[in-house]
Amino acid sequence: MSFRACLESVARLITRYMAVLILLVAVVAVIVPEPVRQIVKTTCVPALLGVVMFGMGLTLRARDFALVLSRPLDVLIGVVAQFTVMPVAAFLLAKALRLPDDLALGVVLVGACPGGTASNVIAFLARGDVAFSVTMTSCSTLLAPFLTPLLVLLFAGHTVDVPTAEMFLSILEIVIAPICAGVLLNR
Repeated sequence: MSFRACLESVARLITRYMAVLILLVAVVAVIVPEPVRQIVKTTCVPALLGVVMFGMGLTLRARDFALVLSRPLDVLIGVVAQFTVMPVAAFLLAKALRLPDDLALGVVLVGACPGGTASNVIAFLARGDVAFSVTMTSCSTLLAPFLTPLLVLLFAGHTVDVPTAEMFLSILEIVIAPICAGVLLNR
């Protein structure tokens, strides 16, 4: 078997069973939580998220992203919804539950943050438009250093410092590079 054929076989196997692998890891984490806690305490989490993004990239083609980019209005609507619906819902939830100020601040902060890698995983598991989810995550994350502090100030009356450069590098390392590598390998 040639190297290329072997690589294609492994890529097909990972692509076919990615959802099963993710669920299997989740079950193991519930049954044997201590090793997972140790992994979370180390710097392995970004690398593991990158592996998941790479696996999703194996299911995508460059033309999937070309299709998404041909629908800029859809991306714009998604980004606007991310930074309006979520913070407003968080604010209303905090008010409805009469949360103490510190908890309300946390809820608003979470609502004002972009979806992140988890939203891509959910889109993948639900057999949704992963290319669209990745595009949305990327756009939202790039805007987050500017919009998240503004939204938290608007809804919670507090300021938050956002490490812009670190955030940008993390999206490159954890989302964009692994997905691009997966797409290239898929090709």
